[in-house]
Amino acid sequence: MKALVYRGPRTVAVENVPDARIERPTDVLVRITSTNICGSDLHMYEGRTTMEEGRTLGHENLGEVVEVGDGVDRIRVGDRVCLPFNVGCGFCANCERGQTGFCLSVDSDTPGGAYGFAEMGTYAGGQAEYLRVPWADFNCLVLPEDAQEKENDYVMLADIFPTGYHATELAGVSPGESVVVYGAGPVGLMAAYSAMLRGASQVMVVDRHPDRLRLAEKAGATAIDDSDGGHVEKILELTGGGADRGCECVGYQAHDAEGRETPESTMNDLVASVRATGGIGVVGVFLPQDDGAPTELTRAGKLPFDFGQMWFKGQTVRNGQANVKAYNRQLAQLIHHDRAEPSFIVSHELPLDQAPEAYRSFDDRDAGWTKVVLRP
Repeated sequence: MKALVYRGPRTVAVENVPDARIERPTDVLVRITSTNICGSDLHMYEGRTTMEEGRTLGHENLGEVVEVGDGVDRIRVGDRVCLPFNVGCGFCANCERGQTGFCLSVDSDTPGGAYGFAEMGTYAGGQAEYLRVPWADFNCLVLPEDAQEKENDYVMLADIFPTGYHATELAGVSPGESVVVYGAGPVGLMAAYSAMLRGASQVMVVDRHPDRLRLAEKAGATAIDDSDGGHVEKILELTGGGADRGCECVGYQAHDAEGRETPESTMNDLVASVRATGGIGVVGVFLPQDDGAPTELTRAGKLPFDFGQMWFKGQTVRNGQANVKAYNRQLAQLIHHDRAEPSFIVSHELPLDQAPEAYRSFDDRDAGWTKVVLRP
């Protein structure tokens, strides 16, 4: 089968690889019809992780079930399913608590597994013609009858829509509150969108890419360009002293307007721009080690963080990857009943063969490249 394979920093290729197949009775085989390029894929693409050469990328996957293992009870051939990016068993202590992003049964040295992702098990990714799905009864979200009609919406349930929603959950967003989101990439846009779904009265999105800021405005948020460094003061002015809640949707490769990496900048800006006793939710990726970071401290996965200011303001900070299954069924119902349309961020739909060029353009932040859906 064809698959997109990682071959080293900024080098990916569509190659013929061994066919995905049923390996355990609880597996199903899915023919992939949509698979997205995620901002987290770029960390691996740029060589900023320990991603092994030869692995298939892709953790935002949707498709049709074409084969089921003998131990599968609920899923049927022909079901159209969206797969959470986190692989979960459904029965370990963490999965039982709903913390499926930290499954203890996956083939990883640390809690949590994912398709085609560095240090999160050996699971092949879905930027391929077919994908093996383990513990399929638990992991497959069977989609409603409008699955094909709204495929660009439903594929967002694999990661970025639940992750954006998770940011607002971690921050504690309630109706009538003001929310500031740092980062207008796909996850940041979904966090802003989710804040409005949750009834926020005022949503601000901080970024410096004009096309992304335009999408934030399209979603109903106030776009704040941080190029001149005055964004914190602008937020304080708009909110009368600080937003009630804040979401970090950038992660460890945050950088300033001149392109210098400043991994701590968004966290410290959130402490400054969220009010006293406010809540901050962090879903941007931060790593325990990053050999490409700008300082000795940040290479060890540590940040020069304004902890004293956070403590003095009595703020709450919660963080971690999204437990997709905690949200995907409810968010699917919002899509099904026309209450949510996350596909508004999609800029490109391309065949899998064009994936290497798409990665390059997305990584270069070329104008207009906001979200790419690949069609194997």
